[in-house]
Amino acid sequence: MTTRERIRAFITTNFYVTNVARLGDDASLLEAGVIDSTGVLEIVDFLERELGIRVGDTESVPQNLGTIANITAYVDRKRGAESAG
Repeated sequence: MTTRERIRAFITTNFYVTNVARLGDDASLLEAGVIDSTGVLEIVDFLERELGIRVGDTESVPQNLGTIANITAYVDRKRGAESAG
């Protein structure tokens, strides 16, 4: 299972998604009402626990966590930075 698939599965399993097939990777999870501020914290917990990355306090922003595509890119960047360090 790819990182994107794992993230999508977590979101569609743990949050109320009315139509999983219509939830595009670039759809705003906040604007679509899929997550709220508590949901962001749940995503952070998932990323740290299941994907092994550390999410800094200043990194919990929509540019990193607002869409499935953004979350996937963020995880990939974090993993790349950690392996380079």
